[in-house]
Parts: sequence; structure tokens; C-alpha cells
Amino acid sequence: MHIAFVLGTRPEIIKLSSLIKACQDQRIDYTLIHTNQHYSSNMDACFFEELALPAAHFNLGVGACPPASQVGRMLVALEPLLNELQPDHVVVQGDTNSALAGGLAASKAGFGVAHVEAGLRSFDRGMPEENNRVLLDHLASHWFCPAERQVQLLMREGITGSGVKVTGNTGVDATLLHASRALDKSQVLERFGVQPGNYLLLTCHRPSNTDDLSRFTQLMSAIEHLALQRGQVVIFPYHPRLSAAHHALLSTLPSIRCCEPLGYLDTLALLQQSSLLLTDSGGLQEEAYVLGLPCLVLRNNTERPETLENGGACLVQDISPEALCRLAAELEGASIHRGGALGDGLAYRHILGALLES
Repeated sequence: MHIAFVLGTRPEIIKLSSLIKACQDQRIDYTLIHTNQHYSSNMDACFFEELALPAAHFNLGVGACPPASQVGRMLVALEPLLNELQPDHVVVQGDTNSALAGGLAASKAGFGVAHVEAGLRSFDRGMPEENNRVLLDHLASHWFCPAERQVQLLMREGITGSGVKVTGNTGVDATLLHASRALDKSQVLERFGVQPGNYLLLTCHRPSNTDDLSRFTQLMSAIEHLALQRGQVVIFPYHPRLSAAHHALLSTLPSIRCCEPLGYLDTLALLQQSSLLLTDSGGLQEEAYVLGLPCLVLRNNTERPETLENGGACLVQDISPEALCRLAAELEGASIHRGGALGDGLAYRHILGALLES
């Protein structure tokens, strides 16, 4: 069997790492294709190193460009490559442009598409990621769902059969595997001069939060207010999409300590020792759920409702300072347990077993 993995972003690297390493360990023939959707060292290369992954066999070098152009360039590069490789399965993960391009190229060329993290739905078609994941699920031949909920959602769309399986979430695999190592190896708290439990961790990258500078200003001001109320600082590894105007605003908020994107182990160490996570990232939302960390989800909706059900996370639909402080206080008073609805840390084993049997 020959598996082609198509990836291009940090979350995909993290969430496919256990599956790629399992292929290595079991001497299964595979090819790793990197679209270069994330194109800087701190957004990409360090993750391969920290996760002990080999370099990609092929790098498409697509880089930054408008979304439709980006997907188009990926398709043009992937078509001849997949036809040359003749894989039995093309594995894509999640809802990125890289995943969509991998699925489209494979489907057009007649190769089976295995969608890892299938069946997620936010029901918000204004999100580019929602459109990507819906399209991918209707192209796929194998659907690897994090939980039973996603199986039911696929069924509503007419997607059924033996190819639909509950495997758990491969992001959980990575979190459980590397959590202790992150605490042992990372010195990120020392670099920031903070103590465990005495800081907030913030990430914010979605267009819904960053494209409108007025909304971004309101959100950051509310987070500054929350930090001051708690007497804690905010560590904010910012996304490259933030502009000079965003940074000018952040420079006026003394409680928010900005830094360039961090590696996986540093991020995982910060997560485990933070008092609260504020994020619009689906992957970090899952990691907080697994680790039992309180999380304010900076969105009106989520395709990961399981993460809201252990009492440790809630949606932030009102970004006023008062609402943010109230929600944070409610989470602090909640009884939070480590969530197990997204799998047992062995999703890679279930996925690979299904592919080998097919």
C-alpha cells in the first residue's frame, strides 16, 4: 500500500504526525507532500523538527496568495505528481486550502480520498473552512470522524457506509504523546518571566476577528480589561496576518505581551500552565479540552461542540469587557474535567488499520 499525505499548515503537521510516524514504524510506503501554505520557519519548519518528522518528499512552494489562486496553484502542482505516484490513498486532514486541494486533485485523478477529521460542522457557511470541510466530505471515500456526533452529521448529508468510522482525533494523539515532554524541554515560561497559573494565553487569527480593525480593537481592549482585573499578563503569539495597524493597537495595551509564533512544545507547555485560554483556534480548543484547561472560544459558533460539554469552555458571543469577565468567572467556578469524547490517543492506529483493511 502507498499513502500520499497532502498537508501545508501547522495544524495539519501536528494532527498527521502520529499517522506519519506509524507509517514509518510499520514500514508502510508513503509520500509526504507539502503545499507550503504556511511558509515560514516558525509557522512550519520547527514543527517537523519538534515532532521528529522527516522532511517532506515534495514541497510545492505555493506560499501566500489569494485563496482561489492558492488552491488553483496547488491543484496544478498536485495533478501530475499524484499521477506519477499512483497512491492507493490520498490522506488529507481538516479544512485547510491544502486539504481541499489534495482532495480535489485526488478525486479528479481517480484516487481514494481519506479525510481525517471528517464530519465537523459549524453551520456557518461564511467561514471558508466550513465550505472546505463540506466539499471534502463529499469528495472522500474514507471518513475518519473524531466522535459519533460527526457520523450522524454525515448521515444527514447522505454519507453512510463502511468507510465512515469513529477513530478519535489525531490532535489528541499528539497532545497526550508530547504533553510531558513539553514540560520537560520548554523554557518558555522563563523567557516570558511568568509563573505557572499566573498568565492568560491568547491566540487570534480568524478573519472574523482580525479583518475588521474596529472589532479587533474592541476584543483586545476587553482582554486587556480582563487581564488587569485578574492581575495577570496575556501571552499572545500573534499570527503573521496581523498588520501594522494591529500591532500599533497592541503596543498600547501593556498587559498583552506579543511574540512571534511559537513552536509546538512551547505552545503545549504554555497551555498546560496557563490559568485560561482565549482562542479562535479549533485545534487549541481541542487541546484545552483534553488538558482540562478553561477556554473562552472567541467565536459565535464552533464545529467542535464536544469541547463545550465538560464545563471548561464557552463561546464568546459578546466581546464587551463585562461579558468577558463574567464568562471567565463562570469558568473558574465550574467543575472541569479532562475531556475524553475526542478519543483515547490512538486515533492513528484506528485510521491506519482501516486503510490497511480497505
